[in-house]
Amino acid sequence: MSIIECNGLTKVFGSTKALNHFSCKIEENTITGLIGRNGAGKSTLLKIIAGYMEQTSGEIQVFSENPFNNLFVSANLIFVHEQLTLPTALNLQEILEAMGKFYKNWDRELAQRLFEYFSFHPSQYYNGLSKGMRSTFNTILGLAARTPLTLFDEPTTGMDAAVRKDFYRALLKDYIANPRTIILSSHHLEEIEDLLEDILLMKQGGNLLHMPMADFREWAIGLEGKAALVNEWTKDRDVIFSKSGAFDQSYVVVRNDFSEVEVQKAKQAGMNVLPVSSTDLCVYLTGKTKGGIDDVFNEG
Repeated sequence: MSIIECNGLTKVFGSTKALNHFSCKIEENTITGLIGRNGAGKSTLLKIIAGYMEQTSGEIQVFSENPFNNLFVSANLIFVHEQLTLPTALNLQEILEAMGKFYKNWDRELAQRLFEYFSFHPSQYYNGLSKGMRSTFNTILGLAARTPLTLFDEPTTGMDAAVRKDFYRALLKDYIANPRTIILSSHHLEEIEDLLEDILLMKQGGNLLHMPMADFREWAIGLEGKAALVNEWTKDRDVIFSKSGAFDQSYVVVRNDFSEVEVQKAKQAGMNVLPVSSTDLCVYLTGKTKGGIDDVFNEG
């Protein structure tokens, strides 16, 4: 069952298209990683899904309804983001107690245990927290709300590595015990890829790739060897990334549509056939040029 369906979604701000005919389906009870560079349209997409803003054109359905200003959709999702607005008159403990009035699945005991684990004080106020502690408190709300749809937009901003690791583990453990649909936008793919069932890769407001994470890990392959040999093997293939090295060596990343026989022949011909990490592949796919930053230093 699809929880979210987008068809030709476009959002324009002045002369800028934040979303450009974006389409996707997000299935029930999955963790999807929303990945892309700054300005790719991730936050805009999440705001439209959450009903915070309306698209310029195209269609979107969340729980089979238009999410914009929709009370049913709002009651069944929580959107955790850096600009989250919480009551300034309430201290942190009072905010936790108030959350149960808004979310029917609110787990007060889980929230309290996480609150104590991360060393918050009941009398603290949200506006007095550091950036990292705000992010940590926000994630407590996102986990304990246990809404059918949970949206995390760069939830670990400002957190140190140890806290990020704790959050990811808490997310996975609670998801296993209480499945729901989670979209996790992050710049730390190398940290979250083991959590993800699906990856949704965005570029310039569009859907670049959307597939199971297991398939994405095998989607590309690297070939390394003498430049002429590598060029011969990749001349009719879609080159995702290429880099020239010393001693006439070349490294090229291409779509992994090689058969086992072809891989063996490439090795016998003298090439190294290498796996491509998910993080590197995201960088290559979302880059503006096939040579990355090296192209800035290449003349002509």
